[in-house]
Amino acid sequence: MAAATHPSVVLNLPKKIKNFITFAQSVATAMTNNTEFPLPTPPIATLSADIAALTTAETAVVSRTKGAVETRNAKLATVKADLENLKAYVQTVAGMASAANAPAIIESAGMTVRKVTLHDKPALAAKQGSVSGSVNLVARAAARTAAYEWQYSTDQKTWTTLPITLQAKTGVSGLTVATVYYFRVQEVTRTGIENWSQIIQMLVN
Repeated sequence: MAAATHPSVVLNLPKKIKNFITFAQSVATAMTNNTEFPLPTPPIATLSADIAALTTAETAVVSRTKGAVETRNAKLATVKADLENLKAYVQTVAGMASAANAPAIIESAGMTVRKVTLHDKPALAAKQGSVSGSVNLVARAAARTAAYEWQYSTDQKTWTTLPITLQAKTGVSGLTVATVYYFRVQEVTRTGIENWSQIIQMLVN
């Protein structure tokens, strides 16, 4: 599991489309030829192409082209997914650096640092379950009324989704012993779907 003193990456995504596009472009610019991030996933060229497609789609919306909103929303979802994947990549790179250097690495990607102190409850924590091959997950409560979507992976590429819960905790069993698993959680509240949490890892016993 990541050290508690390591900062986590925050994506402060603007709600207005115009501002969102500007933010996405700033991330693309910051990460282009950035030596801290040799193998970004997705490639920055892909992000830039998706931003260009979103910009074109938004222009059609402004022009009130029929059916443009649905197309724009699909392009918006694509760019959001790109940024979420890049956020996870940046978090991984920062996590391998020292706690002192991690903030500068995160900021060099055009993203925001959220410092996690020892007194903060982590966004997601994992503990060994009572049965071999099981893990108990506990998230930080998002709101009085919220749902939680959980996922786990062994490679951070292919994710398995667990049943949605109305409590900020769940359990998973049947995992392969002596294997490192990655976990993340996403909260759904009345205001919408939150970003995926910082990914944590655990060697399952």
